[in-house]
Amino acid sequence: MVEHEQISNRTPLFSIIIAVYNDWAVLEGCLQSLAQQTNGPCFEVIIVDDGSTEPAPDFVRGSSFSYPLMVISQPHSGIPVARNRGIRNSKGAVLLFVDADSRLQTTCLAALASVIANAPRHNCFQLRLVGNCLNLVGRAEELRLITFQHHMLQPDGRIRYLNTAGFAIRRTRVDIQAGVFDPLAFRAEDTLLLADLMQAGEIPLFVPDARVEHYIPLSLAGCFRKDIRSAYLEGRTYNLIASKGVRIRLTNRERLQLITSMWKTARQPSIGRPAWFVLAFRQTIRRTISFGYKCLRIGARRHT
Repeated sequence: MVEHEQISNRTPLFSIIIAVYNDWAVLEGCLQSLAQQTNGPCFEVIIVDDGSTEPAPDFVRGSSFSYPLMVISQPHSGIPVARNRGIRNSKGAVLLFVDADSRLQTTCLAALASVIANAPRHNCFQLRLVGNCLNLVGRAEELRLITFQHHMLQPDGRIRYLNTAGFAIRRTRVDIQAGVFDPLAFRAEDTLLLADLMQAGEIPLFVPDARVEHYIPLSLAGCFRKDIRSAYLEGRTYNLIASKGVRIRLTNRERLQLITSMWKTARQPSIGRPAWFVLAFRQTIRRTISFGYKCLRIGARRHT
């Protein structure tokens, strides 16, 4: 159901699709960052409410923003289904996916539009993600993003990394009715999409000047709880990826190189060593649970 739609006569370059499930508190910052874009192209925003238990606040339903805004509601079906619903209602030549806790820096859309115009051979684009360094959780996220994006960047400017906090794909590359995201992947759906792209011979082009701040509103304890919940669901998605024969996960050697690089990067005053320990502990939690899920599946297969 389309609850609110602000119509524009111009065909947008970007359809910015934001799937929301009780993320209203952080969404306002995302929408405000879109309103503050400078020298950017025409765009529309499509918010898909994935059956939130909390009603959309007034700032979403109002028409105070300077860009076309559509709000669509659906029964709770998962973020991949919500994003695919947004695609079917989009008009833009380029689909841009961001999360409710994403905050686009003021020149982000202008930088992305420039790269897309000058890279006609590329269909997919990964924006640069940065963390918010105001607290320990944000500094740990900044450390993770800096080192991971650097490690995954290829010599030709493409990146073996996909994160829907800031990812764009040309409309011509998409089956509009089928969508982009696999509805079976309740977590790590962006990694599964990367596997599909790699299987088709594509890797996203990295756009370093299109910067998106990934703002994490959770406390440290809240992050640990989320890691525990997410790791189980991610394990199911990684099994789907393994069935495709595409290697996404790091080898043990690559993982050691990444941890070492993170330790060196953590020396920066804006990040600090405590961020490394937080990040290492969070990664350990996810790996342990993921490994346990894999063992359970192996055991279940042996008993069938």
